Amino acid sequence: MNLKELIQNGENKRVEFKEQLPKNESIVKTIISFSNTSGGKLIIGVSDNREIVGVSEDNIFELQDRITSLIFDRCYPNILPEIYTQNIEGKLLLVIEVFRGNLLPYYLKKEGKNRGTYIRVGASNRVASFDNIIELERQRRNISFDEEIAYEVELSTLDLSPIYEVFKKVGKTLNSEKLQNLRLIKNEHGKKYPTNALLILLGYYPHCMVKCAKFKGVTMELFLDKKEYSGNGKIHTEFEQEGKKGYAVAFQGLVKYIMGKLPQNEIIKDALRETHSLYPEIAIRELIANALIHQDFSVTGTNPMIEIFDNRIEISNAGKPLIDVLRLIDYQPKSRNEKLANLMRQMRICEERGSGIDKVIDAIEYFQLPAPKFIAEDDFFKVILFAPLSFEDMDKNDRIRATYQHYALKFSNQEYMNNTTLRERFGLEKKAHPKASKAISDTLNKGLIKPANPENRSTKHIKYIPFYG
Repeated sequence: MNLKELIQNGENKRVEFKEQLPKNESIVKTIISFSNTSGGKLIIGVSDNREIVGVSEDNIFELQDRITSLIFDRCYPNILPEIYTQNIEGKLLLVIEVFRGNLLPYYLKKEGKNRGTYIRVGASNRVASFDNIIELERQRRNISFDEEIAYEVELSTLDLSPIYEVFKKVGKTLNSEKLQNLRLIKNEHGKKYPTNALLILLGYYPHCMVKCAKFKGVTMELFLDKKEYSGNGKIHTEFEQEGKKGYAVAFQGLVKYIMGKLPQNEIIKDALRETHSLYPEIAIRELIANALIHQDFSVTGTNPMIEIFDNRIEISNAGKPLIDVLRLIDYQPKSRNEKLANLMRQMRICEERGSGIDKVIDAIEYFQLPAPKFIAEDDFFKVILFAPLSFEDMDKNDRIRATYQHYALKFSNQEYMNNTTLRERFGLEKKAHPKASKAISDTLNKGLIKPANPENRSTKHIKYIPFYG
């Protein structure tokens, strides 16, 4: 987009106008904001209503010198924008092009980092919050949030016994030295500080709390914002409560409590009836753990959420997943918070790396439940587990989703899927093979699966693999 088009579109996160160079340091705040955020252009010679008025060519060099001196005298660390002129409609404009910096955060020298750091929010410059500054420092060092040192917390004020107890339960002995080896405590400037991972596990950090909702007879009493509703929607709120326990302390109790309150489901396997909880425990456990581990801690104002309705369970967290939702079953896992993920695996809170979603799908198939739905948006990720439905009661999308996940799971186990395995997955009798064939056909048409051997012309023994196989 050229400069004239930028002006016509108005001020935004990366563009600001000034009719003339102000005598105060407002432009320095804009330059700092651009450096701390996404970069941008400060255009001198344009009025607030987007009228191009231009600057005098006679003092253009004086303007450039004043801007350079302002930046050098007021900003820390040094910011090196490009300053140039451009002629539009016969009028001269002065452009200060600022690039996103790599020495974050940038701030006004005289005000210091805590008061003089600015970020760009929309078309405005805002003083950065403490959390904003911490996030900028983390980005500079390319350190994940969970590995970041929590300088504002005195280690001596923390009760570490819950961590020791959790490790003791899984047969591991923990002490101060091992906490340092695990990088839960770090030495800096001759002092010991906790990492954010340690605070999250203990419950001393706001994001370490999980919102739990109750729908029809299930009351969550372990984490943050317990809410009760009735039915399949959120219209009628019956109960709300707040708690403050960290992941290491309350995770096991949360899963146990949920499983103890869920109704029972009858499954028929090998002509035998088995009675289980409505949802498999391993699925509940792993999906809750994933929501905690993979949440984006830079997103404020939201926490992981567990909601139980009559007909489904929804588990969500802030942040778009780093993997395409169609590849969650087979793809090498990625985590924003690998230190936290590793610690939770050591405490046996979640499965070994790379096996969690596979085991969720496998358990869902064993329980003959509808396939989970994975929803990825720009700022959150949600998994929905559904209560039992017969094949006839599932809609077309339910069957396609289940068929694709069945194929992907088989493929990850170096196996093939066919009509027979799909009928077993849906609990269909042999004579119902046309129903399975229709589900396969619909999934093929969606482009989610393909024949394992395209040259095979026989439909009787054809085998299928997922689209990426």
